[in-house]
Amino acid sequence: MQINELATGLKFPEGPVALDDGDVILVEIARGTLTKVSPDGRLDVVANLGGGPNGAALGPDGAMYICNNGGCFTWDDVMGLTIPGPVPPSWKGGSIQRVDLMTGAVSTLYTESSSGPLRAPNDLVFDGHGGFWFTDHGVRLDRTSDRTGIHYALADGSRCEEVIFPLDAPNGIGLSPDGSRLYAAETHTGRVFWWALSGPGEVQRDNPVGNGGHLLAGLPGLQLLDSLAVDAEGWVCVGTLVNGGITAISPDGEHIEHVPLPDPLVTNVCFGGPGMRTAYATLSGTGALVSFDWPRPGLRLHHAG
Repeated sequence: MQINELATGLKFPEGPVALDDGDVILVEIARGTLTKVSPDGRLDVVANLGGGPNGAALGPDGAMYICNNGGCFTWDDVMGLTIPGPVPPSWKGGSIQRVDLMTGAVSTLYTESSSGPLRAPNDLVFDGHGGFWFTDHGVRLDRTSDRTGIHYALADGSRCEEVIFPLDAPNGIGLSPDGSRLYAAETHTGRVFWWALSGPGEVQRDNPVGNGGHLLAGLPGLQLLDSLAVDAEGWVCVGTLVNGGITAISPDGEHIEHVPLPDPLVTNVCFGGPGMRTAYATLSGTGALVSFDWPRPGLRLHHAG
């Protein structure tokens, strides 16, 4: 497999969004920016977001919506890799932000949900109704860890509700191609769950215990899961930490493929290019954006452009 290095020098990149014109917009968590990567590798700051922008998605109004963890990490250099460190004293909580891509203007859409203040929003995905699902990863202190969940919100700022609880450090989130399933990955357990959707912002709790969902897959050994995308054939493609790469899980959970990449902190993937056959992955430890051919077409997201 040929890996093409598109950009370097990024400050813990995440949340890539491939645009139709060939640009890729992503967040730099350690820099606090929304950044555009041009096909020639040029970097342009679209907006200064502050805190810790963690995920990005295009909304129905053409704006970019951001999960911002509020700056819940310090940053360490370990053998040349940028590694997230402990929660700094300055952290006060996270938010959902909206960025006007024409002007770079940033507004804060939500700092609270039905469950209370947002802790550390991480990743989001829009549905075909104009609302979006997002995970709240929470934070881990020396001897305590948040129990958090998955929320559903409207892009106009009128509704933000916790729908699924509890989860252990929920991270990546995505929808099946037909919109009938919601997927989410837990970072530290290395597990991916799914829930059947019964309407916009509504899930079926098919199990009476835990988070009410179904286990799609749990990875063996020391493998942590980050953000995810879904391809057009319904495979759930998850950025994988420690065993750096993209782990792809079939819709029935019976088949698992791993695409290794040269970084132990591969945090996310998105799809674009001709036929949606190009995968773009963020290699956060080394600060790079790379591309490579994907064996199946990627899923075109709602409101993509």
